[in-house]
Amino acid sequence: MQRLGNFKLPQFFNFPPFFTLQPVKETREKQVQVWKQLLLDYCRSQKIFVIGLEEDFPLFSNPVIERSLSHEAREVFLSALISEGHAEWMDKDHRKCLMLWLRLQEWADYILNFVKDNGLQDGVMTIEEMRSGTETHGTELAGIDRGLLLRVLRLLEQKGKATIFKGTSADDDGVKFSV
Repeated sequence: MQRLGNFKLPQFFNFPPFFTLQPVKETREKQVQVWKQLLLDYCRSQKIFVIGLEEDFPLFSNPVIERSLSHEAREVFLSALISEGHAEWMDKDHRKCLMLWLRLQEWADYILNFVKDNGLQDGVMTIEEMRSGTETHGTELAGIDRGLLLRVLRLLEQKGKATIFKGTSADDDGVKFSV
């Protein structure tokens, strides 16, 4: 079984047609499905939040079979994730993609459950503590993209579940949850 670091690649990763956009509609739909799942699983396991469409990304090529995805194929697979709310283009030129293995509302629910489970209601945490504090070690929040975290916290703020405080520096920005 082939691996990328600690990530076990599926067997179809060594199947050359997997790296070529398939012309038959049903086959392409299946191909898009497996690529979407592979991208989400890999990004989640490796805590990758941004994929550059034109950058070397480990899944976009397989040196064992000497195959790489075309730019068009990369865009098709990422666009399919976007249409389901599992990714967003970060720029108008579609060069960088924010990966959302949890959709924004799912992230919000995850954070609220994390706060409840850890007794952090009515307490203040810094944004950095949420990303790298001891409480978040081993959770989905560990290493979360700062921009993504702020978007989710703003969503919670709009729903009256959190209040964001500006600190003297970005490291001091905080949040108080009212769950």
